[in-house]
Amino acid sequence: MTGRTALSASSPDLHAYQALTPDVVMDALASVGLYGDGRLQALSSYENRVYQLRLEDGALVVTKFYRPERWTEAQILEEHTFSAELMAAEIPVIGPLILNGGTLHYFGGFAFSVSPNRGGRAPELDDPDVLEWIGRFLARIHTVGAARPFVSRPALDLQSFGIDSRDWLLAHDKVPLDVQTKWAKVSQEALDLVATFPALTMSAGGDGSSEPIRRLRLHGDCHPGNILWTPLDSPASKGPGPHFVDLDDARSGPAVQDLWMLLSGDRSQRTRQLGALVDGYEQFREFDRRETALIEPLRTLRLIHYSAWLARRWDDPTFPINFPWFGSSDYWQGQVQMLEEQIEAMQEDALVV
Repeated sequence: MTGRTALSASSPDLHAYQALTPDVVMDALASVGLYGDGRLQALSSYENRVYQLRLEDGALVVTKFYRPERWTEAQILEEHTFSAELMAAEIPVIGPLILNGGTLHYFGGFAFSVSPNRGGRAPELDDPDVLEWIGRFLARIHTVGAARPFVSRPALDLQSFGIDSRDWLLAHDKVPLDVQTKWAKVSQEALDLVATFPALTMSAGGDGSSEPIRRLRLHGDCHPGNILWTPLDSPASKGPGPHFVDLDDARSGPAVQDLWMLLSGDRSQRTRQLGALVDGYEQFREFDRRETALIEPLRTLRLIHYSAWLARRWDDPTFPINFPWFGSSDYWQGQVQMLEEQIEAMQEDALVV
């Protein structure tokens, strides 16, 4: 992490974001030549701090203050470059504005960016037409993503999401003693199974008889909350359909990472949903059907990584407020049960589309 993106809080007892007052937010905006009328609304975001602000001319913008010491400057700028490539390809991604010649700015010890405001609602994922529409745009995102690799941003793999997360939780005694032995055992069994999928290991090699599954630049966190859907009759956006937001977790990985979080329900429902996504996807780009076998391993990695993410952020006051259930024995018992279910799921036949 470069020193420019790190913040030294005024007191060791204060979390960095406690220094991010409304006045600091408004002054940061003014530092890039944008002047708010005083109206500021915090938007739902835990990893970063994100605010919607109304400017003096009535326009709305969204300002993101990056969590100190999470990404390097190079990694943030690589995300911004990816967003710019996607927008240049006329893909509806909401990326940062260029202000004062750049997209990344600094004020009060924080790195921040400013983006245009776009309205929308959650997509109706029970509608196959909506899924097909999303699939088409995901294929276009991946076509751009496959053009060249990330240099600074990490890959989504077994080591970074699974092993590192598990080791950190155990090393820092985040799992209660009454559950620790059982969770340690079942998490290791789950990760051992994930390791049998070469596409998710650091080597990312093939199985000796076929080409390896390709890694490409991804949205990385393509859950329904990061897709804003604009109806045909809405004036809130430049066009109807999906708009993709928040590339903060953009990483390299298999294409299916951007599809599987849009699936829900029982096996038959998930098969239909994936079929609709792939129908749309393959109007622009071939989908490697071997990747369906990675859905449950990827879900397993996300489960372990999510627990570590919550534990690593616990000194941020917003986390105990919004996740009061985290850390209890009941929470970790639930994690044991979910990992046991994932072990079974990883040994089942992959979805067929």
